[in-house]
Amino acid sequence: MKITSRAVAESALLVLALLAAWAPPAPAAIEGWFATGIYPAIQRSLTPLSNRLPFALIDLLGAVAVGLAGMMLARAAVGSIRTRKPWPALQAVAHLAGAAAVTYLVFLLLWGLNYRRVPMTERLVLSAGSPSSDAVVQLGLQAAAQLNALHAAAHRSGWREPPWEDGALRRAFGEVQQFLSDAAPAAPGRLKRSALGYYFRWTGVDGMINPFGLEVLVNPDLLPLERPFVAAHEWAHLAGYADESEASFVGWLTCVRASSPSQYSGWLALYWQVSGEIGVEDRARVAGALAGGPRADVDAIAARIRRGEWPWLRDAGWRIYDDYLKANRVQEGVRSYGAVITLILRARFEEGWVPVRRRAGR
Repeated sequence: MKITSRAVAESALLVLALLAAWAPPAPAAIEGWFATGIYPAIQRSLTPLSNRLPFALIDLLGAVAVGLAGMMLARAAVGSIRTRKPWPALQAVAHLAGAAAVTYLVFLLLWGLNYRRVPMTERLVLSAGSPSSDAVVQLGLQAAAQLNALHAAAHRSGWREPPWEDGALRRAFGEVQQFLSDAAPAAPGRLKRSALGYYFRWTGVDGMINPFGLEVLVNPDLLPLERPFVAAHEWAHLAGYADESEASFVGWLTCVRASSPSQYSGWLALYWQVSGEIGVEDRARVAGALAGGPRADVDAIAARIRRGEWPWLRDAGWRIYDDYLKANRVQEGVRSYGAVITLILRARFEEGWVPVRRRAGR
């Protein structure tokens, strides 16, 4: 079979993609030239553009990709049947492999390299050792107390405007980014519905970002009181905090610096996270600290999740996401969601929940 220039190019792309996937970690270099270098410029250009689109860009990209792949495979199948030779099918597989390599490289350059940046634990002043079980419970009790205190004001103000249009939340997001990095602040993303919304509903996923359009996609069933934290969490991903615990850390800090409805949303998310990390007896103790209003909100979220979830698909989806995170060098996999509790408890804060950054050379 004749070797074409296209075959050479596809082979080179595959090699390049494999080298990129298996390259040794270089967090300081990634932090310097990508995470705080070219990435902020990419994000600040691409997200405002995707915000203008009335649809989710990922839906269009997905439809085009599936359509082209289907046409290529169909044409290859017809060619193999007509010639009774495997070459058309093998060529189609090679072309798809080349396309996959290009997709992976674009993923890395648009957003994925953020998985390899300097971790938050090396940028902040942290206390030594892991937090005790009692400290985690106390954090849960603190979250319950905050929910009790904020409930009336949060519900009185309500969640009338979309998070993307909430000036206090956007301002808090900018402030938190300045606390954590010297990079230009990220542009917030509009919360969009997508064809993936059904998948989010069935698997219990609250949201995600589209790494190829740097847009925010959310579960259409989210309650209004959940949306500020989900927005802030996904905005943190847009700001280059790919690790789930870091995104939750940034999202929570953003919410607690915003208006009372957003503060309530942030403490509610933290309460929910702590409840999933402690034992049955401690969970009952923390739940018992909730007043009637916050307890009704927690029950409403639980009911929302139960209505939509398909347990078998939820479990399969989270296993796939666990593999995805580990493939991108997040060793904890989906357990990284719970690591936000450790981050909050170990980080040193100044008044007003301002995290203390390490000085250069420390």
